[in-house]
Amino acid sequence: MPAKGKHRRPRNNPISRGFIAAGTGGAAIALPLIGATGAHAAEKAAPAAAPQAVSASAHTTATQAATRVARTYTVVAGDYLSKIAVEHHVRGGWQRLYKDNREAVGDNPSLIHPGLKLTLGGRGAAHRSAEAPAQPSSSSSDDSSSSSDDSSSSADSADSSSSDSASSGSTDESAASTTEQAPADTAAPSTGSGFTAPVDGPTSTPYRASGSSWASGYHTGVDFSASSGTSVKAVGDGTVVTAGWGGSYGNQVVIQHSDGMYSQYAHLSSLDVSEGQTVSAGQQIGLSGSTGNSTGPHLHFEIRTGPEYGSDVDPVAYLRDHGVNI
Repeated sequence: MPAKGKHRRPRNNPISRGFIAAGTGGAAIALPLIGATGAHAAEKAAPAAAPQAVSASAHTTATQAATRVARTYTVVAGDYLSKIAVEHHVRGGWQRLYKDNREAVGDNPSLIHPGLKLTLGGRGAAHRSAEAPAQPSSSSSDDSSSSSDDSSSSADSADSSSSDSASSGSTDESAASTTEQAPADTAAPSTGSGFTAPVDGPTSTPYRASGSSWASGYHTGVDFSASSGTSVKAVGDGTVVTAGWGGSYGNQVVIQHSDGMYSQYAHLSSLDVSEGQTVSAGQQIGLSGSTGNSTGPHLHFEIRTGPEYGSDVDPVAYLRDHGVNI
């Protein structure tokens, strides 16, 4: 039947519209997808970069730590903290040196002995280990582990090199000190009576000199001129009854002799004997110094009828009576 004047509007192909929409939408959607993919890739890349940064930081820290490794010094005969601090340019002087080595030295900063290891320019090993920086996690990537191993090897090499240098320097100083003090070991010859002078040097402040510097009102011994590190010897055979800190006497040694008398040696910088030890005339018992109540390096020497303060007799007369020429 013929159409009755109706005009049929041509239909667009739905598939075409779908392609157009899909094409347009696809372009619109494609951009966010690409952006999201890029962000996701960046997130995955970040963990790989982070361990490398940590590793580089660890390498730098290890290198700096190795650079700051403190030197180790071995105490030799004649040493005392202020002398070591001056000779090795320790910032803060002997007080800083003592603070950094308090555990090794103990409560008495004046009592150090040959062979003691001191840390110069930094705290002792116990303090350094507590302050050591944390190492990177072992779960890092292969590149991070490799970098950390390299940094550890670098730090170990630096530590080894520094320790070798310090040990070599200490050995040289020990040899030099021994060479310098060798004459002092034979300086105070023993007499035929078996007694000898405590040091090879003249007397200075005499026995019973009066003055307000002494608690008793007078000098209870005799002083011998002796620079720090001079060998101090037992004047006769005997047994050590005191070896340690003596208050105003500083580091002291008291020896009981076979005749019942006692000899005292005060203001020592170091001790070579201990309580109960048997010594012979002329044997080195320590080194002179300026510890305790002292105005400068010297040896304070007493002869007593008992081991304690207040039982003093004329020390020069006693030595002369035993054949020592003073």
